[in-house]
This record gives sequence, structure tokens and C-alpha cells, in this order.
Amino acid sequence: MQSAIELFKSEFFLNNNLKLYVNRCSENFDAPFHAHDFVEYCYVAEGKGFHHIGEDVIPVHKGMLFVIPIGIPHVFRPSSPNLSVTPLIIYNCLFNAELTSTLSTIIQEQAIRDHLKHLELNEMPYVHVVDHTQQIEEMMIRLYKESSLLDAGSSTMLYTLVSQLVVTTYRQYQQDYKQTHSNTDDFEHVLRYLNHHIHERIRLRDLVHISSWSEKHLGRLFLKHTGQTFGSYLQHLRIQKSCELLKSSQHNVSLIAELVGYRDVDTFHAVFKKITGTTPHMYRKSYTSD
Repeated sequence: MQSAIELFKSEFFLNNNLKLYVNRCSENFDAPFHAHDFVEYCYVAEGKGFHHIGEDVIPVHKGMLFVIPIGIPHVFRPSSPNLSVTPLIIYNCLFNAELTSTLSTIIQEQAIRDHLKHLELNEMPYVHVVDHTQQIEEMMIRLYKESSLLDAGSSTMLYTLVSQLVVTTYRQYQQDYKQTHSNTDDFEHVLRYLNHHIHERIRLRDLVHISSWSEKHLGRLFLKHTGQTFGSYLQHLRIQKSCELLKSSQHNVSLIAELVGYRDVDTFHAVFKKITGTTPHMYRKSYTSD
């Protein structure tokens, strides 16, 4: 991941009385790895790709929502450079500490107020939930439309929608947290293990030894938390790592294939093209032709 971190400041986005900004954008490979001095809710509306958050790389798909606290660096990347065919569309809702204070007068539950405060003070990690019921998607679409309209009563409507977004996300987060932490081992530990051992041959049964779960339960957890099977997640993670190496190093393709866990370069080429839509050489060329 990029070493330099840019800071996005709230005055650039929140130059209105609402202290709220909502947009819908198609992600690309140009956006910098960045942190910001505002809280951001990011909803994956279309496509697939990867979300780099701190040291984590998370494959993303439609229905995933991330809450980024103040000061946490992150960036989205599409799964393919062919953005016209496979775009990664994100809804973003961001607000600063001033609006957090306003929301705290609307939201009655102290636990949710504390949650907002923790996000504001960078006292908790990022939040990641999956929108199983499409409630969050509906809220994001309404927020986007209302912020574009700015008709009579829009500020009241927007603050109500943001409050609903915060509460709904918090409920889902708490529910997921209780289910995930019913065991002493954390599924995030499994994902971190894969990230750090990507160069090795890894099978699902190998993960049984680093967790307290059976292969069958691990398979269910991968589907629940990533939206992919174990094999699909691992393939996408290997290809994402290879993309980073193709951009940041001069290693030849066969060495890169080995570094991300492929012992057969032909298999690497086939999987790379299937996921990105292009070859490793063409992918590298697209970043070095300028």
C-alpha cells in the first residue's frame, strides 16, 4: 500500500450550513490513500473491488458498508482497470464534529451517542457491516437525492435520514459483533493470517488450526463476512497483491506470481485475466506508459 497519506479536510467538502456532504462516485486508481478530519459512511452500490483500510485489504461487493472514523487512512480500488465494464460505485456520506453534536440531540440512546463520539475522536477501529435487508441502500439513495434537491425541509429530512443511517448501522454492527465474538477467536484474525501468508499454499483445512472453527463453519463465515467462498476470496486477494507488486516493483511476472502464492505461472496468468480483464504485462504497462 502507498506510504504517503493525504489529509482530506472538511472545509473542502462541508462548505455549507448543513455540515453534511453526500455523493455517488465511480472509484478509480487515481484517488490517493487518505485520511480525513470527518466521519465517513461508505456504501458499495455496484461492482467489486478492494478497500484498503490501514493495514487491511478487504474485497468488497454490493451491499457492504464501511464507517471510517476520523484519522483512519483508506482508499477504494476497483477490481479491474476496465472501469467502463466493471465500475465500482460508492455512496459516501460524510459529516464533521459539528453535525455529530447535532445528531446527539436527535439520537436518544447514550450508547449510540458514545459510538459517534468514539468515531469522532478516533477511539475505535473502522466499522464494517453487510446490508442484508437493503435498508442501508435505501437510506443512502434517499440521502443522495435529498442532498441534491435541497428543497423546503431538506435539512430536517437529511438529519433524520443520517440519524437513521447511524442507528441502523450501529444495530447491525452490534448484532454482527455478538455473533462474531461468540468464539474466542476472531474471524479478522483469519483474514490477517491470509494477508500475511499469501505466498504460501493455503487450504481451508489449514485455517482450522489457527481458529476454533471447523472447515464447514469457516466456509460459512467467509460467505457471511466477505460475500465470497474461501477459494474466491483467496484468489482475489492474491491478484490484488500481484497488482500492487506490478505497480510498485520491477520484479518479473513469474517472481510476482510466486510471491503471491502461485507455483504455476500459466495458472497465474489465467486467474489474473479472469479477475482483472487484462494480462499482468498489460496491467503493468498501463501504469508505466506515462
